[in-house]
Amino acid sequence: MARWCYRHRLVVLVLWAGALFGLGVTASSAGTNYAEVFSLPDTDSKRAHDLMRQAFPERAGDTDTVVWKTDEGTVRDAAVRSRMEEALAEIGRMEGVGAVAGPYDGRGAAQISEDGRIAYAQVTFAEQADAVPKELVRDVVDTAQAAAGDGLQVELGGQAVTRVQEPPTGTAELVGILAAAVVLFVAFGSLFAMLLPIVVAVFGVAGGMFGTQLISHVTDVPELASLLATLIGLGVGIDYALFIVTRHRKGVLNGKDPEEAAVAALNTSGRAVLFAGGTVCIALAGMLVTNLRFLDGVVIGTSLTVVLSVLAAITLLPALLGVLGHRVLSRRQRRKLAASETKGEQVSGLAARWSATVQRRPRAVAAVAVVLMAALAVPLLSLRLGTVDQGNDDASTTTRKAYDLLAEGFGPGFNGPLQVVVDGEAPTALIRAVEDTEGVAQVAAAPPANGVSVIQVVPTTSPQDVETDRLIDTLREDVIPAAGVDAHVGGVTAVSKDFASVTGDRLPLFVGTIIGLGFLLLLLAFRSLVVPLTAAAMNLLAAAASFGVLVTVFQWGVGLDVLGLGKEGPIASFLPIIMLSLLFGLSMDYQVFLVSRMHEEWVHTRDNARAVRVGLAETSRVINSAALIMVCVFLAFVLSGDYGAAMAGVGLAAAVALDAFVLRTALVPAVMHLLGRSNWWLPAGLEKRLPHLAVEPKEEGDAAPVPAPEEKAVDGAASVVHGFVRTPEGEPVRGASVTLLTPGGRQLDRVASLADGAYVVAVPSPGTYLLAVSASPYGARAAHVTVGEGPHVHDVELTPGGVDVVN
Repeated sequence: MARWCYRHRLVVLVLWAGALFGLGVTASSAGTNYAEVFSLPDTDSKRAHDLMRQAFPERAGDTDTVVWKTDEGTVRDAAVRSRMEEALAEIGRMEGVGAVAGPYDGRGAAQISEDGRIAYAQVTFAEQADAVPKELVRDVVDTAQAAAGDGLQVELGGQAVTRVQEPPTGTAELVGILAAAVVLFVAFGSLFAMLLPIVVAVFGVAGGMFGTQLISHVTDVPELASLLATLIGLGVGIDYALFIVTRHRKGVLNGKDPEEAAVAALNTSGRAVLFAGGTVCIALAGMLVTNLRFLDGVVIGTSLTVVLSVLAAITLLPALLGVLGHRVLSRRQRRKLAASETKGEQVSGLAARWSATVQRRPRAVAAVAVVLMAALAVPLLSLRLGTVDQGNDDASTTTRKAYDLLAEGFGPGFNGPLQVVVDGEAPTALIRAVEDTEGVAQVAAAPPANGVSVIQVVPTTSPQDVETDRLIDTLREDVIPAAGVDAHVGGVTAVSKDFASVTGDRLPLFVGTIIGLGFLLLLLAFRSLVVPLTAAAMNLLAAAASFGVLVTVFQWGVGLDVLGLGKEGPIASFLPIIMLSLLFGLSMDYQVFLVSRMHEEWVHTRDNARAVRVGLAETSRVINSAALIMVCVFLAFVLSGDYGAAMAGVGLAAAVALDAFVLRTALVPAVMHLLGRSNWWLPAGLEKRLPHLAVEPKEEGDAAPVPAPEEKAVDGAASVVHGFVRTPEGEPVRGASVTLLTPGGRQLDRVASLADGAYVVAVPSPGTYLLAVSASPYGARAAHVTVGEGPHVHDVELTPGGVDVVN
């Protein structure tokens, strides 16, 4: 498939461009039909909501609030009243505004604070917040705030108002792409190579967004799905293309024809991308086991974007590589290649030295990594799930100012009133019992409507305060049962509490599901029980540390001012499930790319220390580059203007950074060095029953696969000779020709040394052999090697111009 896409690149480009254009036109014509479907079956707040719909079926539109405060006098003064009545009347005449309930009519006396300095009016739109035109909301905001001045402050709050104060759509995505472009340019040194991952990611994300818009017309998809799909799509799209382009450039630098290099890259890294994309989709699908139906649309949107990103990486990318040819390299690399001065990119000195350090001191490295992760995870013990509201907005926003004014004038609980909904007429004893309950500031009982009574309860504490949660429990467990009536506690605050409870109850099942599926996938891929167990433990450690960072920043408020994210509060209830899905999927990506290289080396040499060292040295740079790109993309969503999206962005950025820079680069290889050959243990009975799955087959031109000594009955190979080819200074020599011959001169095996100078040749049986090594501009060396029953280690040192021949 890669070869076909490379040779028919114009056809592939036209098909992709046409498909994207068609999807875009269709989605634009159809528009969006996002449905904020939120339901918590079998909860007290859900029963209260159902009774409220029965009592007040006409309350369909979004209700926002206009709040004003006067510095002198009261809001009843003629000067203030005339200005605000005129503004409210003008708002009421706007098309799309259903009703305006102000404090100056006979029923609005309660909408003025006790000191008379603060008042509010409620503006009810004809549609829900997402369907209200932004132009209408801006007109409402401008009209209301035009009345301010001369000691009168006017602010607005509500969901519709929140939408018009957000930054322009696409700001976060653009900043993330620009940051990723800088990292890619530094990594590749080539403008064209830098653009390839970005183009592939944009095609995948755009296709996913358009597809999600169309799907929203046939099933319930929340608007959150589009935001999360963009977040994850940009990250994985750029990363997957980065892995493939890196492998392709390696092949071209080794002297391969660009077409063959592209085919080899897709047949190696492309397979790993397919496997990694599948693990992300499986982790996302784990959300389905929570039985929270509003997450179904999130799973659909994000999974679709991941699938399209993978398809773009394995079809569109080889076509683009065909268009670029050798221009995928920098000019300097092309000049050196033309002059035959280069034979591939060497493993960087830093990566090789760090890999050697981890091998020499695995206990120290593992101890430092564990202490760091444990310290970051400690704040997780004080995690409190809840809802984020406009009290968490930045202090400069009108929604936050309106929230604070309402709290100042009517009490902190006014922003999150509770509703005690009674099936039938509310008895006087219940109303009095609620009034006498500790933590209740105000109670207002409405007359029955359609057989349902509603008691409005204003707590003395804010919606996010833990005391408000205790008040809800008291009403449900003590006050209502004592009254002997069929009543339920509802309202936004009660729904948030129930959501946090449901999430906490179902989280263990969810985590167990995605860990179990990940374990099975890694078991199939690497034929080991220990590697999947290690990966599961590391994923849990990364999750704990990343949530510890979230608690520190968003719950304790450390650094919120620097990020410009408003006030501290509880962690959003929906975040653990969504964030853990993405985190487990992305962690599996890095685990696959790291361990697949180690596993490949283990299969060839049966030397665990060498397998871990070589795997880390050859993959750490690309994994770290990919993680840095992901961190930039996620952190850019701090600019989205959405507090929940910013929280998810910071949490995922912390998770990816810790996972790549601490776990995969330090703790995983250190633990694998300590475990030794046990890493690759698999019971023989299980080995026979498991299907074989090749994640990343050997790239052509690398050392030939060599079976283990115990497999000699199958193919005749008894053992191996392996080691390193280096210069006198210790620098690895890549591409050196290593030949194993019989004492009589017959060639038995021939390979080229790898990026770190490593080589492996197969030995048919114990005995003495001749090993010859040569590489331009170095001289040739040869030596007799005596091989016993096990692998034999023989390092070779090449000097420029030197010759050492054994006859």
